[in-house]
Amino acid sequence: MPSAPEEGQSTALARNAVDCLPEGALAEKLDAARKDGRRLRVKLGIDPTAPDIHLGHAVVLGKLREFQDAGHLVVLIVGDSTAQVGDPSGRSTLRPMLSLQEIEANAQTFQDQALRILDPDPERLEVRRNSEWLGLGMTEVLRLMRTTTVAQMLERDDFAKRWSQAQPISMLELMYPLLQGYDSVAVRADLELGGTDQKFNLLLGRDIQRAYGQPEQAIMTMPILVGVDGRQKMSKSLGNHIGITDSPEEMYGKTLSIPDEAMGDYYRLLLHREPPTELGPRDAKRLLARELVGWLHSPEQAQAAEAHFDRVFVEREAPEQIEEASVQAGRDGMVHLPDVMAQALGISRSEARRLIEQGGVSLDEIPLSAGELDVAVDRAQGAVLKVGKRRFRRLRVS
Repeated sequence: MPSAPEEGQSTALARNAVDCLPEGALAEKLDAARKDGRRLRVKLGIDPTAPDIHLGHAVVLGKLREFQDAGHLVVLIVGDSTAQVGDPSGRSTLRPMLSLQEIEANAQTFQDQALRILDPDPERLEVRRNSEWLGLGMTEVLRLMRTTTVAQMLERDDFAKRWSQAQPISMLELMYPLLQGYDSVAVRADLELGGTDQKFNLLLGRDIQRAYGQPEQAIMTMPILVGVDGRQKMSKSLGNHIGITDSPEEMYGKTLSIPDEAMGDYYRLLLHREPPTELGPRDAKRLLARELVGWLHSPEQAQAAEAHFDRVFVEREAPEQIEEASVQAGRDGMVHLPDVMAQALGISRSEARRLIEQGGVSLDEIPLSAGELDVAVDRAQGAVLKVGKRRFRRLRVS
């Protein structure tokens, strides 16, 4: 049985986790590592299928930082090979395949952004790409495939649902959990973290380690953070995300749009404490916004972001400095605003059209009418594009 200190540390490290399996395994791992005079190797694998990290990713990255601060080694696996396969978690169709150039660009950006949260000290962090070991020969691929049965794969919720509805499941998707499990073998993981949607993959990693004669990793799953809409999980594709590289002003303003009922999860999962009971919802949310900006930028920028918000939205003034957006006119002498918004604000063109249709976009404080997607160069040149309540760009047309 583990000693009391390991039980106490495992309880602290498992705070806010949904699953910590098998029961008691983390304390046992801590106890064994202490006796061997070594640190735990704590694994997180994330595929660079998109260039940006949002606060949903920060939940797991923040938990990894807790393990670092407790003296353990985090192994961050950037899945440049598994990104070519595509994680089927939560999917009803096969993911589109990214080019190697897209994966490489995303991988570098992802790594840079993750280091805003993780301690980059090489004594505490090991960054690996799974292309290091996933160039497997046929003999090794066949050995890996023998570790798992089709019946095991069909126990997975999303596969089971698609199978019952006679929807296709590709062989490529069936390979994904095997490759992710092989990552645990390659880095000899003691513990693997992931969101609750990764539970099947994490547990399968234990089976694959056992098949390769390794001790089985413990697993820990973290809750999925809801987006600013308060309904669906945070996702850039849904437009309900707060990016960790958002400007301080954007991050502050987006945080204030979180529904009151979701605020507790943001405090617990990102700041690791309960929301202050002595403050009302408005002031508690402003405190949350300041602390998130202070964490991911700086306390000084958090104060400036709050002052900016009050000036623009409380006092109803435009910002003193507005970021410029370079715009290219079409051959017809018109500026297509959905293209401008997509490039300048990082949103999809369909979302831009939807915002215009809903009356949420204006030029020089004059709202665009539904269907007004193109404006003349003379009107666009030097105009302030306002999207929603807090995003401004001054247009410079070439």
